[in-house]
Parts: sequence; structure tokens; C-alpha cells
Amino acid sequence: MALLRLEGVCKAYPGGQAALVDVGFSVAAGELVFLTGHSGAGKSTLLKLLHLAERPDRGAVLVEERNLAAVRGRDVARYRRRLGVVFQDHRLLPDWSLHDNVALPLRLAGIAEAEVGPRVREVLARVGLGDRLAARPPQLSTGEQQRAGIARAVVGRPLLLLADEPTGNLDPQLAAEIMGLFLELPERGTTVLVASHDLALIKRTRRRTLVLHAGRLVDDIAAADLAA
Repeated sequence: MALLRLEGVCKAYPGGQAALVDVGFSVAAGELVFLTGHSGAGKSTLLKLLHLAERPDRGAVLVEERNLAAVRGRDVARYRRRLGVVFQDHRLLPDWSLHDNVALPLRLAGIAEAEVGPRVREVLARVGLGDRLAARPPQLSTGEQQRAGIARAVVGRPLLLLADEPTGNLDPQLAAEIMGLFLELPERGTTVLVASHDLALIKRTRRRTLVLHAGRLVDDIAAADLAA
């Protein structure tokens, strides 16, 4: 069953710049898929459509066969609670501790406080920040903030994880460890879409890869066709 489906999606910005042109594909529930292409190819725009930070000009974006065009008002916040999003700019709350930043999705979802602490500590340990619970974002390096953003995105065991260049500020070893964490998520019921220009990482991970060029989907490469 397709968890995510795009049909003829077009998006242009003021001035006529086409960000996405007639894009269509589907992603099965429990699948991890890479989205790649040059800078400006449309990767971030596509993720914004899925997060409802943007709306398409034409076409349909469906999650669990629900057209996101119908998600308005208070339903936007409810929909986003089922997502995990790794932003390029981290978007951590600077005055909050790392623990509270990562705990936020759990508290919004109404998870019992007795469960919040153990889950936060577990996921922070997984991204190598188990000893930084009390630190605030300004005290963290750029790479540590990136890992904290990843922890916040996955702690809620989301239906769909959207990751925009999640390993861009990490060294190769940490990038491999983070991808190892992402690869476990489908086994827990999370579908994962990772936007990345790191072709070496994509080839090592060997998962289906969608290729964008100038806003068009120009290739859909099966995992078996990627060189090891």
C-alpha cells in the first residue's frame, strides 16, 4: 500500500520560477527512499509540500490516500504531529535544554511523562548526545545541533519522517551512524524520505532513489541498480 503519493504536482514561486513540474511518484508504507538532485532541483520544496509549509499550484499530494489540500486550520497541527521533520536549520528552541527540545513532540502528543524521559535519553544516546541533556542549543556545535534535530524528529516514532540533508554537517562516521538509525525506522512503522546530495552515502545505503532535475523527476532508481 502507498503511504505517500504525488500526482502531477507543480509548484512555481513569484517571478515564474518553476520549483516542481508535473512530479508524480508513490512511496510504500515502511519504505526508505532518497531524494537527490543538484541545488535548486526542488528537493526542499517537495518536503515543504509534505509538511504543509507550502501548497502545490496544481496536482495532488496524498498521505494515506488523504489529499493534503483538504488539511486546513487546526487539522494542520494534528497532521504535523504524525510527522518527524529534520530541518537544515535545526529549529531548536534556544532557551530550552536539549532534553526539553527533544521531548517536545512527545509532550504535544500527550505521552505520559514517565515515558518521556526514558525515550528522550534513549534517542539522545543513539545520536551521541547522551551526556548533553542539560545543554542549551547555543552551547552545542553545528553538528551537535543537527544531531539534536534528528533526535527530536525520530523520538515520536512518526508515521512519516522527512529529512532535509540530515547528514550535511556530520563527519562520515557519524553520517553512517545516523543512517543506521534511519534504516531501523521502517521496522518500527515509519516511512522515511531523505533529501540528500551525498551520492556516496546514497550508494552505500542502497535504497530506492528519486532524482530531481530542474523541478522534474528524471529518474527512479531501484535499490538493486545502485552500485555498492
